[in-house]
Amino acid sequence: MPNLHWTIPVARWSSWPVNAAKAPDLSFIEPIVRRRLSSLSRVALKVAHDCAADRAAVRVLFASRHGELRRTTEILHAITAGEPVSPTAFSLSVLNAMTGIFGIARGDRSAAGAVSAGAATLGYALLEAHAQYEADPSAPVLMIYADEPADAAYGAIEDEVQGGALAVLLDASTALGRLECSASGAGKDAGKETGERAREPGAAAFATQSEALLQCLEGRTASRWQSGSAIWEWNWHDGEA
Repeated sequence: MPNLHWTIPVARWSSWPVNAAKAPDLSFIEPIVRRRLSSLSRVALKVAHDCAADRAAVRVLFASRHGELRRTTEILHAITAGEPVSPTAFSLSVLNAMTGIFGIARGDRSAAGAVSAGAATLGYALLEAHAQYEADPSAPVLMIYADEPADAAYGAIEDEVQGGALAVLLDASTALGRLECSASGAGKDAGKETGERAREPGAAAFATQSEALLQCLEGRTASRWQSGSAIWEWNWHDGEA
């Protein structure tokens, strides 16, 4: 991958942990819709609402490596068993189901999209959110990442995700600070570069991108995630650009 470097204005962010002791509050969603939501959509909608409840309109970018794979797997099991497939389950099995529910609940017709890019999904979602915001800084962009591990039926998955959700609202007009992002790829000196970066003070390494980014946002410190020779890094800076 080419070397990339960008900075985004963070107006607000929210996360929902994998080991939360209680269910997320989704009282802003109608009960008839809440009953149909998957665990993935529930945590995604929770953090999205935390960041955008007071905004009349936001562009939405949803990111997930596996998406509604659990619901899709249940549908496949039903087909294998010769059972009928629920139209509702089918319509909510797509990757961007959450964005439609969120827009309808808010009455917001702003643009919405979805990203899935393997183990680096969160990093690429931040890059896409940055590109969208730079193209039109007059409207905020809400990046939502939510994921859960794949069913054991799919076997071992390299760089498997953790469960949970994270949302970041991009808006320079009300920015709390700036999130500096960078990604570097393989080259003939990749091994040397990796060793040098590993020795950089203050840059902790993490198993998943979501862990790394959350550490950066919570601790306002540098964090790093590596898969093979690809290195993603984040750092927090207080104040406006």
